[in-house]
Amino acid sequence: METSSISEIKKELQLLSPKELIEICLRLAKYKKTNKELAHYILFESQNENGYIEKAKIEISNRFEEMPTSSLFFSTKHLRKTLRIAKQYAQYSKLPQTEIELLLHFCFELKKLKNYWQKYQAIEGIYERQIIKIASDLKKLHEDLQYDYKIMLKKIIDLNKEF
Repeated sequence: METSSISEIKKELQLLSPKELIEICLRLAKYKKTNKELAHYILFESQNENGYIEKAKIEISNRFEEMPTSSLFFSTKHLRKTLRIAKQYAQYSKLPQTEIELLLHFCFELKKLKNYWQKYQAIEGIYERQIIKIASDLKKLHEDLQYDYKIMLKKIIDLNKEF
């Protein structure tokens, strides 16, 4: 099947009536869960970004509470799924500060469990990659926001010394 470029699709969409646009949006949302989630974010959540972030943090925290601790293998799988969920929330938002806040929260929750996964390389790698991702995302923000998030990042990194 041949696909059109974004600019071609945009031109065609501009020619359609509002009713036809609604039908197309509903049809897109019907076939893929991610499309439906994105439409939900745009219509209901994008006006209140702080509420959206808090909702995502609550879900991340709940997943950490549900994490299986009987096996490091299953814990790692659960952590990766939790990280995918956090990144999906960030992807819908497209704001770098949303991604930074969610990843900082993920790392903080992971650090609270440090005694459990200490010296397990797979989980340590997940944690370190998120710290690197946060540090690279910080460069996209305004200097004032960078400073605030750097302080939060430093607190999470310093949690190593407490555990």
